[in-house]
Amino acid sequence: LAVFTYNYNCLQMSGTMRAVNFEPGGPENLRIGSVPVPKLREKEVLLKVYATAINRADTLQRKGLYPPPPGESDILGLEAVGIVEKLGSGCVKTWKIGDRVMALLPGGGNAEFVASREELLMPVPDNMEFNQAAAIPEVWLTAFQLLFLVGKVKKNDTVLIHAGGSGVGTAAVQLCRQFGARTIVVAGSQEKIDFAKSLGAEEGFNYKESMFEPKVLQHTDGKGVDLILDCVGGSFFSQNINSIATEGTWVVYGLMGGRTIDTGDHLGKILQKRITIVGSTLRTRSIQYKESLIADFTQRALPHFSSGEFRPIIDTTLPLDSIQEAHTLMESNKTTGKIVLQVRDQVKDEL
Repeated sequence: LAVFTYNYNCLQMSGTMRAVNFEPGGPENLRIGSVPVPKLREKEVLLKVYATAINRADTLQRKGLYPPPPGESDILGLEAVGIVEKLGSGCVKTWKIGDRVMALLPGGGNAEFVASREELLMPVPDNMEFNQAAAIPEVWLTAFQLLFLVGKVKKNDTVLIHAGGSGVGTAAVQLCRQFGARTIVVAGSQEKIDFAKSLGAEEGFNYKESMFEPKVLQHTDGKGVDLILDCVGGSFFSQNINSIATEGTWVVYGLMGGRTIDTGDHLGKILQKRITIVGSTLRTRSIQYKESLIADFTQRALPHFSSGEFRPIIDTTLPLDSIQEAHTLMESNKTTGKIVLQVRDQVKDEL
C-alpha cells in the first residue's frame, strides 16, 4: 500500500499519466507511454479513470482511418468510468468531487485521467463495479440512439440487428426486449446467436453458413423487417434490400463489409418499397445532441441496470498494459460483448 501511494503521489506531482500511444498501423504499434494530464477547458471535469474499453472506432483510428474530431484528444478511447477528480471553470451541473461517473468521450479514455464535458457524464448504476460500467457508455448510447432517435422504433416492430453478438448488438437486443420490439440477429457463429436469444432475440441466422435474406422473409411471413441496424454495409446491401419491409427504415452505422455495392436494380427497389436509408454516427455529433441523448438514456434506460433488467455484456477484461492483445482480440471478430480495460485497482485506491 505504501509503495502504491508513493507512486500515485509522484504521478500527481509530475503532472503526467500513463496512456495508450500508437503509430498508425497494426496492434503491435500500440504502447503505454507517459503524457501530460489533461488541462481542463470550460465546463470540463477531470476524471480519475478506473476502467475504459475499446470499440471498433479505436481500431480504425489506430490504422489512421478515423481521426478524432478537431481539437479533441488523439489518445484512443471513447468511454471511461471513474471518479470526479476536479471540476473546471463554468461547471453548473450537480457533479461533485468523488462522484462515480461514466463518460461518453470523443477520445482520450484509454488513460489514467481524462477530461470530459460535464454534460456527457452519467452516474454509475447502483451496486455496479467500474469494470462492468465501462461496457455501457459507447455501445448502449449508440444502440439507444439508433433505435429511438434515428430508427424511430415502435412497439411490435421487427428489428434486424447485424453483429448480434457485438456490444451494440447485445445492447440493442435488450433495449428492444424491454420496449416491446421483436428482434432477429445476424452473427457469425451459433454461439453468438444462442447468446443473443438468451438476451431476448426471437431468432438468429449465421451469415457464414447461408444467406440470411430468405430466412428473414420466411420468419416474417414474407413481410420483411421494419428496421435494420446495419454496421456491415456493402457486402450485405442486396440482402438487406430484400429483407426490409415496405416503408421500412434502414440505419447504416458502420461499413465493416465494405463501402461499395454490387450492381443491380437497388434504386428501383428503394423507390418501390419506399425505404428510408439513414446514415448515423455518434462521435462527431454536437455537444447539444449528445447531452440530449444522454438525458433521455439516463431517464428511460439507466434505471433498468440497477434493477437487473439490463446488463452490460463483457467478453474479456484486460489490464491497460495489454492494449495490443485487446485490439488483436477485437479484430478477430470472435468476441461476444465488450472488451474492457482495467486502468487501476479500485480496492487499493480505497484503502
